[in-house]
Amino acid sequence: MDNETRITGMVESLLFVAGEDGLTGRQLAEATETDLEAVGRAIAILKKDYDGSDGRGIMLTEVAGTFRLVTKPEHAEAVRRLLENPTAQSLTQASLEVLAIIAYRQPITRVEIEEIRGVKSERPLQTLVTRGMVRETGRAEGTGRAILYGTTDAFLDHFGLASIEDLPKLADPEGEEGEEELDLFMSSFTETFADESAD
Repeated sequence: MDNETRITGMVESLLFVAGEDGLTGRQLAEATETDLEAVGRAIAILKKDYDGSDGRGIMLTEVAGTFRLVTKPEHAEAVRRLLENPTAQSLTQASLEVLAIIAYRQPITRVEIEEIRGVKSERPLQTLVTRGMVRETGRAEGTGRAILYGTTDAFLDHFGLASIEDLPKLADPEGEEGEEELDLFMSSFTETFADESAD
């Protein structure tokens, strides 16, 4: 594998992982440990590859200097059916954890969710927003005005709850270590809703 092919593959992988946020040429250059010229060649190769094949389902776009991989417009109806069908896919463990945190701690920011989970949570959070289980409820006070997230009526319907107050009560965490509290927090929600999430 020559160096140009290797860099092109890395750029494609990075854009796939970045999702709808995309990446700038500079970010791609830093991540691939190359320069803007090399990234530009990789982008051109990928764009030619995607545009030159009618059988591909995604394409490479650039908006305001940010590159991203997106689905082709002609497949929008199929994508919409998948995302709007609540039985088309079950919630992953990561999505279930994020949903549990939001349900019990809302309104909450993505950073606060990640502090509780200890890992990045952008992708499962986006999945929940797309599935209509979670929505933006406002902005946090302070620097950056981070987005606050909360559950939706669709969440209540999906889990058969009349209101958010009907969530199962968690045991009193007083006197327990933070890690034990988190384990209890997750296990309680998972045990209660794991079966329903796969319906």
